Parts: sequence; C-alpha cells; structure tokens
Amino acid sequence: MTEQQLVSILNQMTIDEKIAQLLQLAAPFYEGAEGEGQITGPMAAMGISKEVVANTGSVLGLTGAQQVIQVQKAHMNNNRLGIPLLMMADIVHGYKTIFPVPLALGCSWDMQLAERTAEIAAAEAAAAGVHVTFAPMVDLVRDPRWGRVMESTGEDPFLNGEFARAFVRGFQGRDLTGDPSRVAACVKHFAAYGAAEGGRDYNTVDMSERQLREYYLPAYQAALDEGCEMVMTSFNTVDGIPATGNSRLMRDLLRDEWGFDGVLISDWGAVKELIPHGVAANEAEAARKAIQAGVDIEMMTPCYVRHLRDLVETGQVEEALIDEAVLRILKLKRKLGLFDNPYRGADPEREREIVMCAEHRQAAREAALKSIVLLKNEGVLPLQEDRNIALIGPFAQSGDILGPWSWLGEQEEAVRLYDGLRAISGANRVVAARGCGIETGTDAEWDEALRAARNADVIVLALGEHSEMSGEAGSRANIRLPQVQLELIAKLKPLNKPIVAVLFNGRPLDLHGVFDQADAVVEAWYPGTEGGAAIAELLYGKHNPSGRLSMSFPYAAGQIPVYYNHFNTGRPQGAPDAQERYVSQYLDIPNEPLLPFGYGLSYTSFEYSEPAISSGTMTPEQPVRIRVRVTNTGDVAGEEVVQLYVRDVAGETVRPVKELKDFRKISLQPGESKDVEFILSERQLRYHHTNLERISDPGDFIAMVGPNSRDTAELTFTLTKQ
Repeated sequence: MTEQQLVSILNQMTIDEKIAQLLQLAAPFYEGAEGEGQITGPMAAMGISKEVVANTGSVLGLTGAQQVIQVQKAHMNNNRLGIPLLMMADIVHGYKTIFPVPLALGCSWDMQLAERTAEIAAAEAAAAGVHVTFAPMVDLVRDPRWGRVMESTGEDPFLNGEFARAFVRGFQGRDLTGDPSRVAACVKHFAAYGAAEGGRDYNTVDMSERQLREYYLPAYQAALDEGCEMVMTSFNTVDGIPATGNSRLMRDLLRDEWGFDGVLISDWGAVKELIPHGVAANEAEAARKAIQAGVDIEMMTPCYVRHLRDLVETGQVEEALIDEAVLRILKLKRKLGLFDNPYRGADPEREREIVMCAEHRQAAREAALKSIVLLKNEGVLPLQEDRNIALIGPFAQSGDILGPWSWLGEQEEAVRLYDGLRAISGANRVVAARGCGIETGTDAEWDEALRAARNADVIVLALGEHSEMSGEAGSRANIRLPQVQLELIAKLKPLNKPIVAVLFNGRPLDLHGVFDQADAVVEAWYPGTEGGAAIAELLYGKHNPSGRLSMSFPYAAGQIPVYYNHFNTGRPQGAPDAQERYVSQYLDIPNEPLLPFGYGLSYTSFEYSEPAISSGTMTPEQPVRIRVRVTNTGDVAGEEVVQLYVRDVAGETVRPVKELKDFRKISLQPGESKDVEFILSERQLRYHHTNLERISDPGDFIAMVGPNSRDTAELTFTLTKQ
C-alpha cells in the first residue's frame, strides 16, 4: 500500500473514526476476546460505546493465535473502512519461554545473547498474533529501591545503549515488513522514569537538562538509531511537566531535534493522570495537552474520544494534529503488512510448534548461565557431586523464579533449584527443607531446616524476594532480605557448615546478614524458565560464572543513590591532603558500595599486565590505542569482561570520576593469554557542556583498565586540538 493510498484512507475517515483510531483498549473490550463482556462496567464508566470500539486502532494484552484471528476478523467486519487492529503486549523478557529479567541480562555484558533472547521472544509472540511489544525498557537506574530496576540493564548510559540496540535488533530484525516472525519494538519510558525521587514509583523527577541529556537520554536515542518503531511516554514529570503532556520533551526534542516520526503512545492511564499531576483541570485539558505534545495513542483512558472532537470544533486543537497522529498509526500498520494480511504472523500450528520448544528453553538456560553473578566465594564453590547438600529456604522448591513482567510464563513449567541440583548430583545427595517463607516462618520450619542441615556437608540457602516485591509498583524502602530469612541464616551459622547463599531478587540488595555470614553468595536474580537448571550447573562447576554487575550493590540503603560514575567534590574523601572529618563522607559507613559496577567472580583467576598506550597525545584525527594482556592463571576455562574507563581531569563542567567507554568479553583456557586492544577516539570524550553542545575538552585524561570499575590500572594522555 502506497503513502497516497494511506492518505486516501485518512481522507475517508470521519473525525470520530480518526479519534477512535487513537484509543487503545484492553482485550476484554473486543468481540471474540477471552473475557469479552467482563469489562462492561469499565466500558460504561469510560463512556466507550461499541461504535467506538469498532473504530479503535489498537488492543492491549490480546494473545493466542486463534483468539487474535477471531478478534481481528470481527473487527474487520465491524470497521467501516476495514482498518486492522494493532495487537500490542508487554513481552519484556520472554513471551512464554521466560529469560532472566533485563537487569540480569545486563550482567551478561553479551549483546549477541540479548539480541537472541529478543528474537526468540518476538518469534513466540508473533506466532501468537502480537504485532508490537512494549520493550525495551532502557531507563537509567541508580536507585535499587525502585522496583522497576529489574526492567533496566543498569546504571551506565553506554552499556544501556548497547543493550537497547541489541534488543531492538532482536525484536524487529532487518526487515519488519517481510519477516512475520518479528515484532515492532516500543522503547520506554520517555524520559528519565528511572530517576523517580526516593525510588518511589510514579514519583517526581527533577534534574537539569544537561543531566538529562548526558545520562538519561542516550539509551533511548540508541534504540531509535537502531530503528525502534515506537516510543512510550513515562509517568513522571520532566522539568515540572508530566512527560505525557510535555511538548518540549515530545515535540521539540523527540520529534523535531531527533527526527522521530514513529508512533508515540502513553503508558496506561497517563493522559488522564495529567489531572492529579496538577497540569490539567479536567479531561478536556488533558486531551488537548497530550495531543499537542504529540501523543498518538492514548492507552486505557477516554480523554481523546470524549473531548477531541469538541476541542477541534471550538478551535482549541487543529484537526491536522489528529491527522498526523492517525497517519503515523496507519504507516506502522502498513510497515507490519497488516493491510495485506491483517492476521500477520498469527498461526496456531506454528504457535504450538515453537512456543516453549526445546531450542528456546536451551537458549533460556544459556541466558541464565551468563547472567548469574558470583559475588563471594571462600573456597566453597564449585560443589563436589559426592557431597550431601541441604537445600534450605523459601526458594528451594519455588517456581516463583520468573520475575515481574513474565506475563504468560508459568511457574509450573519453571525448573526449580531442587530439581536442578538433583539432576546433577542424584536424588540421594540433596535434601530440601523450607526453613521459612519469604516473610514469615514457624518453629516447625526452623526445626526441619536444622535437621536437614546437621546431616549435610554443605548448606545451600535459596533466599530472596517474592516477585511481587519488585517490578512496577514494587518500591521498597528496606532493601535487605526480609528479617525472617536473615534469622534463618543466623540459626544455621552455628552449625559451622559451609553456607552457599543463592539469591532470587529483582534489585541490588543491602546484603547485611548475608554477605558477612555466607561462605559463598550467588546472585541468580529472577533467572527465568530454566533458572534452577542453570544455577545447578554453575554451583557444580559445569559452567564457570561470567556475569558482571551492571548495577552497584549498596553497602547500606542510606548511600542511595550509589553509582560508579559519580562526581568528585571539593573535599573528596581519600585525597592526599584530606582532613579526617571535613570531607564528603559518612561517619558510620563507607562512601563506596559493597560491590561495584562491573564486579563479578569466577572459578578461575585472571592476571592483567600493565596496560600500554600507543601515544601520550590524542587529536581529533588520531585516536590512541590502549592494550592490556589478560592471562587465565587458574585451572579451568573462563570468561572475563575487560573494561575501559576514562576520566576527564579538568572539564568545563565537573566530570565523573570515571566513565565506561568500552569493554571486551573474552574466553581463556587455563594458562592462555590474550591481548585486548581498545581504540579510544576524541568522539568518545565528548559530553554536554553548559550550552548543551556536545564537545570534548583539550587537556589531560586518565584511562583505566580492569575487571570492574573499582580495580583498575591507570594511564594518562593529553587531548590536543591543534
């Protein structure tokens, strides 16, 4: 279908048909959908008639090939012009085959892996009839109290941007039009949702525009540079204005400056939420501000369908704004091939064939293996297969390991840790005891755990957060493990048995009571469908842990936000001439996190040579080359993430103490060495100055190479522009 034909369709639409095209409703509103009619109350409350539903442009949360075909067929029969629906859903870290949560995938530092997980998620979703996924979420996160950190890949703008590109490639492929096994991606949440004050969901965000551009916007832009088709607005304010009604953010920056001409959708209910935010007095004003800001689709509130027609007729809104929004939606439908085949990839037979197939489950296991981070190991791991294991804790036999936003994942199909361990060591070597629940325990559970532990050689504790304790609306002020689980550790410690703590959670935790008590600590996150099998392989040494943290673990919640690329102060702690008291510090805890960005242990050891630099001078035309030799000095093969950081010693504005600029993930056999080379260019040294121009500063720089953001060796060079 040509552009001219799309315009012809647009010209045939009435104003009411156009406005309805901008409304997204949940699946039960539609004829043929599961639960149809169960939402008649909300339908009436929203003032949504069957005629409006017949003209809507998209549906949220409808999946299953047969159901999608039924709904689309009914819709095409009811829609006067035969305009198909867009089927959208939250396919965040897997459709039915569930991969580790994105924060865990971020710890893989593996872009090919991330792309593959998105490709599989897209294939399963597309076969079930989904056209658009509300992913990737690329919000920069620095506050683990915020539950949605589990949806992000971490605290670094460069690493987040690389993952954003990988996820978009995986979801969309190279030819979205010609490949019905792919889905359109929708990057979210624009913008700066991850900076919510106090880590409290939906809360205020307030920062300078320079801060916004330097740290929070790059990952969104990376996704759009990769061709991401859609953008979702965030719930929060940006410079005092909620994003969904923020013309400066959406029109001036996203549309005009960045040139984005794809579809912009609100998050659930966000248009009407302009009223409680306090920037709209009523629904009509909310509708006007959102459409003028460039929001094409209103999700699950009726402000557009109730008020846009009157706003046009009274001259408060130009109909051209509605036309451009409708045309963008029609263009996406054309790109997805829906005018030629409204049912696109929906195929019940293929759905049965590929959803949760063996190949996809194996990919989920590989993803979990590469996402798990070994945080501590005092000679306990790997486990020996002839040792008797007491597996104790609320996650010992729990299927709640998929994590938030594992929408269609089923806990019954997840591999439990208990089953994973027994599959390797044999049924007689592993005894399970609950010990306690997530937040409560009984004397009987304590006693059962103590009996199991006394007869074991090693205690494996499966601890963590219930999945509802993180994710959207999962903010927590106390990010330690629940007290009952800390008490479980304390009760088992006097037995003087080796203790391995395996953590299931969606955020970095305050690990007091765990890190100091356990002999080994394994961060498994929410590892997905194959989680138990992957953890068991790692614990028994079938796989060498290679995950590296993409978000710092705080020493205590009082440090938050704590992140590696912070600014220095005029009185930095640890400076050569620093006073004992009058420096920037806490009196009761360290400044540094417990575990830094980039950190992770292995079952082998790696030795770094002194790094070398090709020249002490860089110019805009001549980059420098930084080389380091890494040697596996242990007894087993392993993977290492070699990381390059840079500090601008004296900039026009204060610069971070270090910033990740590049990394390499390498595999080494025992005794093997590899030379790792980074090419560092002037472009990589640029940042936003006070006038928001992105340029570099001539002067001195420090390059740092190492296995994490803390343990690095330094080199110096000078940037000249002559």
